[in-house]
Amino acid sequence: MTEIKYEIIRNLGVISKSASGWAKELNLISWNDREPKYDLRDWSADHTKMGKGVTLTQEEALALRELLSSLSL
Repeated sequence: MTEIKYEIIRNLGVISKSASGWAKELNLISWNDREPKYDLRDWSADHTKMGKGVTLTQEEALALRELLSSLSL
């Protein structure tokens, strides 16, 4: 299995935390030395383990922001 290389460039915020210590975070991450993208996923407290998540380009993040701002939450 190929190892995935990642670097958290900037932690943008924590959305929620579970009792187990994992946190759902929004980060700017470079995957395999590529251009950083916005990333939303669960992380262990030490950032050595991660859950499945969603990675967005800047354009996709802007589209999501527009969509969320139009909702009546």
